[in-house]
Amino acid sequence: MNEQIQPATVRVFIALAPPDSAKEELARELRPAYDAYPLMRWNRIEDWHITLAFLGELPVETVPLLRPPLAALAADRRPPCLALRGSGCFDDRVLWSGIDGDLDELHMLAADVRTVVKGCGVAFEDRPMRPHLTLARARRGDRTSAGEIAGGLTGFTGHRWPAERLHLVGSNVGRSAGPIHYRDIEAWALQQP
Repeated sequence: MNEQIQPATVRVFIALAPPDSAKEELARELRPAYDAYPLMRWNRIEDWHITLAFLGELPVETVPLLRPPLAALAADRRPPCLALRGSGCFDDRVLWSGIDGDLDELHMLAADVRTVVKGCGVAFEDRPMRPHLTLARARRGDRTSAGEIAGGLTGFTGHRWPAERLHLVGSNVGRSAGPIHYRDIEAWALQQP
């Protein structure tokens, strides 16, 4: 009998996800770029998210400790109303879409998420939050594609939407040679108005 060995760690982050309608709106805008820049490593649309806290590699047994306080936080918070807007690049290689809307509420939610995580005894690199969706990465040596695509999206403004769920997400980074895929470990509805 072959027993599958479970990994001892999992790469984890906490995020919000745009609704399918907002993702499809941006994907339609990106369609010409998909064809014009086939060498870009495009993220799967279903994986688009706004990271509130990146926790990195955690022992698998640590993850259940996060569930009750994150569920309580979600139940106590109203959903921020957000929109996808514009575009830009990090390090001339990482293409992103910007976030607009209730940014003060978004930053407060991220701060509260990080406080909850620290209260669970989880140490992580507490980087400043820069609200965005990562769309694609240029291959090494290609310093023009991401900037060209971003330039074509500067005028994009999507419709507003409430961020309805807080997601605890795991990824397969380092587990295979293929593209990064994300999966919800769990998600909780934010308080409904």
